[in-house]
Amino acid sequence: MTHPDIRAVLFDFGGVLAEEGFRDGLIALAEEQGLDPQQLPRQAMQAVYDSGFVLGRGSAADFWALLRQRSGLVGEDDALSARILAGFVPRPAMLAEAARLRAAGYLTGILSDQTHWLDELERRHHFMAAFDRIYNSYHLGKGKRDPSLFADVASDLGLAPGGLLFIDDAPGNVERARAAGLRSLLFTDQAGCIAELRRLLG
Repeated sequence: MTHPDIRAVLFDFGGVLAEEGFRDGLIALAEEQGLDPQQLPRQAMQAVYDSGFVLGRGSAADFWALLRQRSGLVGEDDALSARILAGFVPRPAMLAEAARLRAAGYLTGILSDQTHWLDELERRHHFMAAFDRIYNSYHLGKGKRDPSLFADVASDLGLAPGGLLFIDDAPGNVERARAAGLRSLLFTDQAGCIAELRRLLG
């Protein structure tokens, strides 16, 4: 069944439009340095918030210093950042699907808890032109842990929350978006996501 009330489709970046460079890079670093590969990504996700980096209130240096202090990770800031950035490899099939939806008349956007790294990735890969809006927590000063973000985005687009479809690979983000009134889709794999988009939107 299609949903004609949906007018905009919002995609998470890492883990949906691109490979999940943050988590996967930290798992690789943990394995190389004899750290817990399950624990380090969790510590990093907390540190990226606690340092203020993901909300534009702290720097990469603040983030890496806090993570080194909490986890025992070693390495220079620039080298560690480069490892993470290298893992965010765009997924051509997902970008093509976003372009198809935009050509069909849907508003498309990226809604991502990211840092200025997203701007660096744009300089490398040139993906932003496929989207009408880019909502990056680093520039907004608010991330997806704050449920009010979803209402803010709906307001910016001039749509009721139910007019937005949001796709993310993190169950918590999907649940918060759904609670805010958005239609939400949990990303598990590319083929399944594309099939579900075509089922919902035609």
